[in-house]
Formats: sequence, C-alpha cells, structure tokens
Amino acid sequence: MRWDRINSGDLIGRARRIYFTYLEQCPCGGEPMGIVLAGQGDLGRAVFEPPVLLPEEQFVPLDLIRGGRARPRSPRPPFRSPGREAI
Repeated sequence: MRWDRINSGDLIGRARRIYFTYLEQCPCGGEPMGIVLAGQGDLGRAVFEPPVLLPEEQFVPLDLIRGGRARPRSPRPPFRSPGREAI
C-alpha cells in the first residue's frame, strides 16, 4: 500500500467501521487477518487469508485497525511513601 497516495487516517477509520460491524454481526466468527476496502465508500469485507485485490481495493491489516499494542504494565507495585501504610 502506498501511504503517500492515500489519506491513511480516513482509510484506517473506514476499515475500523467495517471491522466493528463484522464483530457485531459475527461475534463467534474467527479473527480476520484484515479488511479489504472497496472504492471510496464504507464498502468492504473481513478477510481470513491473503486476498487477491481488484484495482480499486485496498487491504488494511488488523494490526493497523487495532491501533498497535498497549504498553506492558510495570511488574513493580505502586510507590508508597515511607511511613504510610496501605489502607
């Protein structure tokens, strides 16, 4: 995908809407590998294997749709001042 030729924020937003629609309509369905967007509207589909794209289609992988990974939490307990006990 050529990110310099598209509005990536719009593309990812459209893919997220299709992905969330898929999750609402198929809650027991498998996890797709991404979304294929067709044209400029909110038309698209979830795909579960590498797609063969038509010229006007764009593939958006699931990791871009989800927005990356959350930072891992620190394994350390929260800081407490000396002399103060937890309530």
